[in-house]
Amino acid sequence: MIVNEVDENSPLFAIAVAAELAGMHPQTLRQYDKLGLVRPTRTAGKSRRYSMRDVVQLREVARLSSEGVSLEGIARILQLENEVASLSARVRELEGALADELLNRPGRRVFAAGVEGEVISLKHGTRTQRRTELVIWKPLTDR
Repeated sequence: MIVNEVDENSPLFAIAVAAELAGMHPQTLRQYDKLGLVRPTRTAGKSRRYSMRDVVQLREVARLSSEGVSLEGIARILQLENEVASLSARVRELEGALADELLNRPGRRVFAAGVEGEVISLKHGTRTQRRTELVIWKPLTDR
């Protein structure tokens, strides 16, 4: 059985369906698009297609609006939330690339203990320097 995953950013819903999912009138969605609050993708015929992420943002607009936030304030909040989402995705992408790099690097897990117990990373095939100092111990005498 083949299962296709649907991305939250996939433009799936026509305006009437998105409006119903968001609990709004289609004209409100057109107005929000015109104001730049939620911008759906467009088909070749110029009709709007909303993703699940767009519907979630429409619900957020309705919630913020009901709490008395101005449309300008809502636009700024959505902009910042979109930036956070984009940066979080980039961080996940970089973490994955770093993990892949660390796993694929030869000698990726060679460590030694330092003099004070700290962990020292070593290059593959190298050894730590052996210490050759002489330490003399004298017991304390009673005073």
